[in-house]
Amino acid sequence: MLRQLALADMGAAAQVHRTAFDHAMPWLVGLHTPEEDRWFYRERVFPACRVWGRFDDDALSGIIAFRDDWVEQLYVRPAAQGRGVGTELLNVAKDACERLELWTFQRNAPARRFYEGRGFALVEQTDGALNEEKEPDARYLWTRANR
Repeated sequence: MLRQLALADMGAAAQVHRTAFDHAMPWLVGLHTPEEDRWFYRERVFPACRVWGRFDDDALSGIIAFRDDWVEQLYVRPAAQGRGVGTELLNVAKDACERLELWTFQRNAPARRFYEGRGFALVEQTDGALNEEKEPDARYLWTRANR
């Protein structure tokens, strides 16, 4: 089941984020505590973004947060990856927007393949000096015409 999330879902969304982030980027494990993750979702993500989730039975398996043509967060639990969850979530944002941009880390090859396979084009790479993690990143763009 796919549905828009409410603030009551904030803890589960933060947990999906942390589980997927740590799995995909083990070199950054421990960057934030669970309390910091919950604060981030409560104070930053939910007030500014449309947040959707994919549920398997009652368990949240993936989330997307987007606003103003930007995908701010897209995370899928490792056990649910490769089953179309990320694509379903990304399609929610694509259906709502004419264009989407997002950042991912250059070293996150599976994420880069995922986005490129869904019509996103690489438009910029940086040395990471401006992001919190100081990790080289890549900006991608999708437009409805590319769909």
